[in-house]
Amino acid sequence: MTPAPGGVPGRADRHHRRRTRPPAALALPAVLAAVFLAVPLAGVLAHTPWPDLAGQLSSPAVAQALGLSLLVSGWALLVSLAVGVPLAWLLARVDFPGKALVRALVLLPMVLPPTVAGTALLRGFGRNGLLGGPLEALGVTLPFSTAGAVVAAVFVAMPFLVISLEGALNGIHPRYEEAAATMGATLPQTLRYVTLPMVMPSLASGAALCWARALGEFGATITFAGNLPGVTQTLPLQVYLLLQRDPSAATSVSLLLLVVAAAVLVALRGRWLGHAR
Repeated sequence: MTPAPGGVPGRADRHHRRRTRPPAALALPAVLAAVFLAVPLAGVLAHTPWPDLAGQLSSPAVAQALGLSLLVSGWALLVSLAVGVPLAWLLARVDFPGKALVRALVLLPMVLPPTVAGTALLRGFGRNGLLGGPLEALGVTLPFSTAGAVVAAVFVAMPFLVISLEGALNGIHPRYEEAAATMGATLPQTLRYVTLPMVMPSLASGAALCWARALGEFGATITFAGNLPGVTQTLPLQVYLLLQRDPSAATSVSLLLLVVAAAVLVALRGRWLGHAR
């Protein structure tokens, strides 16, 4: 196989050098890891009450929780786009004091235990939290409200959008934006006509991950917003309740969330895995 110009192996060369038979010492642990990840998912499929699936998923409680989940995750995505996209651009394009700290703040919700995230939200935005008084003076009460569920979803989901977009922006050489500026384009025009089209695939994948994460949010929501039917009881919280009184229905709803998550991953496969081929 002829190497790429300049002596650097091309994509075809890298593909050609891949092993067709992995070493046994690596294959066995890899198979065990794949089986370990597959067993819980296979358990959901095996225990799904297929004859009753349609009826369980169309029950009023599940339908109400699904509608609320779509509402909360939709608003969480819109808020994340409104504030996360500018944040990602600043992290990628501007050097400012405390930049490392801001990036750490973006990453922190991804590693916090869910109940800790919910507790932090209570201490920050709850009635006795840092901003509780000013928010109440404005007539805003977040805990145990649909708005509170949206806040919890934004807190845990927005980092996925910011990280995806910042990585894409870092991969674009600033000369394109500089060239637009030399031709008289303003910053908003440069962002709209130059930067945004170039990062659109990463923005779309980050938005999809953000939405999926918001749709599946549980711990921070139940801690900060509670589990109120029709107000904060999203599908993951509905699964929690069903496990206690109707495990088969809980499995059916879990299957629904599993299908949604799998659909997002399949949609992103070309974006996330295509470069590795």
